[in-house]
Amino acid sequence: MGKKKLARFRELENLERVIQPSMEEVLGKDYSLKGRWKREVFGNDHPLVLELGCGKGEYTVGLAKRHPERNFMGLDIKGARMWTGARTVHEEGLSNVAFLRTRIDFIPSFFARDEVDEIWITFPDPQEKRRRLKKRLPGALFLNKYRKFLIDGGKVHLKTDNRELYLDTLEMLRYNALPVVRNSEDLYREGWEDETVGIQTYYEKKFLSEGKRIHYLCFRLPSGQEIKEVPHGSE
Repeated sequence: MGKKKLARFRELENLERVIQPSMEEVLGKDYSLKGRWKREVFGNDHPLVLELGCGKGEYTVGLAKRHPERNFMGLDIKGARMWTGARTVHEEGLSNVAFLRTRIDFIPSFFARDEVDEIWITFPDPQEKRRRLKKRLPGALFLNKYRKFLIDGGKVHLKTDNRELYLDTLEMLRYNALPVVRNSEDLYREGWEDETVGIQTYYEKKFLSEGKRIHYLCFRLPSGQEIKEVPHGSE
């Protein structure tokens, strides 16, 4: 591991807006802050919004700056990337942002029923592109985890340059009759004027410069409805 990456890991340990639980604190058990994030970390009862797989935290920070009346938390396992957003939060004194370093697989250990109001999934790791939908963040496996702590009918947003992921997700939503709020095959060429959806990260700008289309989905997730995979052969 390079010296730069090691230095960032050390700095993360001293940034108060970064939470890094050990495996022992979450494996097969609830984390100590479950159900208490708003009160203990943010000191208010404002709505809590998650960005899953937040990378450098650019989208999390961008959302927080545009919506000071809400709390935002970025989740990712890659601390060296998260350092970028965490440093911005520290330097700018943003009190409505926090970062949680963990695997998304452990997410049920962190959030209680109705504790989260909204979820963003922005440009899932390109290394996952060959995986089937059920093993990805907007797939049924994970949606069934989210619905246990997301408010009933809470919004889930997906932004991606991966057309296959976008189409597979859209098909799964239709198969489960989940309410689609907004849907775009080509976000910017359709001329949307939405400052929240229009936040652009480093990688998104790179994709746009390469001529790639940005796909977007916003849908609601009912808490009492089990989400099912599209039967094999229909995917």
